[in-house]
Amino acid sequence: MKKGLFITIEGPDGSGKTTIQRDIQEILFQQGLKFEVTREPGGIDIAEQIRRIVLDPKNTEMDARTEALLYAAARRQHLMQKVLPALLEGKNVLCDRFVDSSLAYQGIGRELGFEEVLQINQFAIQDTMPDFTLLLMVEPEVGLERIAQGRKADEVDRLDSEALAFHQKVYQGYQMVTEKFPERVHVIDAGQDYQTVLAEAVDAIIHFLQKRDEE
Repeated sequence: MKKGLFITIEGPDGSGKTTIQRDIQEILFQQGLKFEVTREPGGIDIAEQIRRIVLDPKNTEMDARTEALLYAAARRQHLMQKVLPALLEGKNVLCDRFVDSSLAYQGIGRELGFEEVLQINQFAIQDTMPDFTLLLMVEPEVGLERIAQGRKADEVDRLDSEALAFHQKVYQGYQMVTEKFPERVHVIDAGQDYQTVLAEAVDAIIHFLQKRDEE
């Protein structure tokens, strides 16, 4: 059986990843393309429990390395319990966030080091990297404004509430991701109107799938 393809959607807070993922799934399904849809941190019970801990606004005393290790732990369990079984069954997987988030948020945002956080996650994922990544890039100021306008107070998590300087570093982290993995990362300007972003995202995935079918 042919192994499924692992596609991830990445981007800073306020880039619209979750909404894009939902609409991409629906459009591709209408075209006869099915995906196992999931998210990080989360996707399965154990990882969702870790998600609640790491994103809880009350956990302000959490150490940066603890945060990075918790994300890696959630990623490992999610990978072993959901992502890899689906891929081995020949299913395509569409995941909201994966290892690139840790590189940007903990590696650069928390200043733990890009390569250091990559090493932590290599232990967790054992070289399982996405086949293709959509990176929705939006300026930090725009993303935070979207969050302020679109979320209720009790929906804002611990990372959302970080200062602008942190989100600026995360943005720089994602720029480093594109430089490190240019062969799989496709960047989309998420500052455009939503329908344009969605159309570009769908076209990018379809083009990738067609290219893989030709190989």
